[in-house]
Amino acid sequence: MKKLLFSTIILLCFLLSPISSISQTADKSNPKLVIGIVVDQMRYDYLTRFYNKYGEGGFKRLMNEGFNCKNNHFNYVPTYTGPGHASVYTGTTPKYHGIISNNWYDKESKETVYCAGDESVNSVGTLKADGKMSPHRMQTTTFADENRLYTQKQGKTIGVSIKDRGAILPAGHTANAAYWFRGKSEGKFISSTYYMTELPKWVSDFNASGKVASYLKPWNTLYDIATYTESGKDLNTFEGVFNGKETATFPYDLKKLSKINGGYDILKSTAYGNSIVTDFAIAAVEGEQLGTDAITDVLAVSYSSTDYIGHKFGVNSKEVQDTYLRLDLELEKLLNFLDDKIGEMEYTVFLTADHGAVDVPAYLKSLNVPAGYVDNSDMKTKFTEFMTKTYGTSDLVENVSNNQVFLNREKIKALGLDLSAVQQTIVNELITYNDIDKAYTAHAMISTSFPDGIEHMIQNGFNQKRSGDVIVVYNPAYISYSHTGSTHGSGFNYDTHVPLLFYGKGVKQGSTVTRTVIPDIAPTMSALLNISFPSGATGSPLEFVIKK
Repeated sequence: MKKLLFSTIILLCFLLSPISSISQTADKSNPKLVIGIVVDQMRYDYLTRFYNKYGEGGFKRLMNEGFNCKNNHFNYVPTYTGPGHASVYTGTTPKYHGIISNNWYDKESKETVYCAGDESVNSVGTLKADGKMSPHRMQTTTFADENRLYTQKQGKTIGVSIKDRGAILPAGHTANAAYWFRGKSEGKFISSTYYMTELPKWVSDFNASGKVASYLKPWNTLYDIATYTESGKDLNTFEGVFNGKETATFPYDLKKLSKINGGYDILKSTAYGNSIVTDFAIAAVEGEQLGTDAITDVLAVSYSSTDYIGHKFGVNSKEVQDTYLRLDLELEKLLNFLDDKIGEMEYTVFLTADHGAVDVPAYLKSLNVPAGYVDNSDMKTKFTEFMTKTYGTSDLVENVSNNQVFLNREKIKALGLDLSAVQQTIVNELITYNDIDKAYTAHAMISTSFPDGIEHMIQNGFNQKRSGDVIVVYNPAYISYSHTGSTHGSGFNYDTHVPLLFYGKGVKQGSTVTRTVIPDIAPTMSALLNISFPSGATGSPLEFVIKK
């Protein structure tokens, strides 16, 4: 009888051992929740320029009580949203993770593809196609993926953003869910069948709560506009204007303007778009019960409205300053909620950006700073004439996009031409154009190792299967864009220098001016969590950030 009882106990222990071993993977020294915050189009100097106007509980709390990497840069081009979010979370560059732009010309299908687009899945939460999205084009894992694998999928991952790509790419391939905002006439968060067949109740409840509609209200400055001395004049010629408004000046009657500015879409281009994301992120923590046990969860939050506002009004606008002063309050709200819900120093936060932005070139020109706008039509005409004269046809070029030229390799082969020679001939032509500062061939990117400079950055952004045959670099502060508002994409400091703040459990207090790069973030978080690095990670853990 005793032998039978002993055998039964042993059998029960064996059957229960998988559950026990999983629970033992929870490291009590790890944070209960990691919150990765990406602020879309945030230049580093927004931390310092607006510092004296910030409160104590948002940016200043992260800067002064956490660790501030003051010399943090992107180490590749192009500096766009899709590649930026992918690089932050994968710990590598487009060369390896494959997200070479927001949209790019696909050399196999001969059509332009979207970084998060996926026709094999369907929308959830809307009848529109806005939900046909997934991370399938991203070729490597994120640190959130590695946390899911390490915890046998017990650690949750949720992605939240106004933009689909801002939620999907950070959350990775194994995420429980990613949610993004559909404006227009709906004003709600949606997802795709990649993650689920229907929205969870907490998401449906949020969408039905009326919170989004409550932000269709006047947008005026948070403080007296006369105190906004860190930005330019409110009335100027360098800013875009909403339909139905004569000038880009405060205040903005959003409910009235929404009727001729895309309905709820207008909120994307206002400070209230960030408020919506904070509200939804808090609802996600509560609805998914994130951070309620010792197994680490990951919440990826991307604030996209900062990008829409920068594009429309420019980096020196009152609108940008007000947006960051209000975002400071949103961060304080989120951190205070996490203190109460998860517990102080029981969670870890990092904050960075997916790219910076250039000052409006028209504004720079007014100050005698070299800047300008690329004349694409003139350049296209000149280049087409050159190709026709040189090769007897312009059909050798399939596509020109993202500062790259894609050649028809089948036709080049049929004509008996040498591909690398054609690439070099095009480089020799394009480098003579006024607005182009540098040009390189794909052959050079593949065959030559560039240890530094813009060539190194191009090489880090060059994906052999997806990138073009010729890559060009415009002159500093020269952009292909409207004459109002700011944009980004280059390898110059105004686009590469972005914040990097760490705060919370496992993080030292301090700062450094040692150069760090975006791919260092994911390995640092992996090291902090004691998990595997993402599959393609090329960055290094920042030892000076992590408590021993």
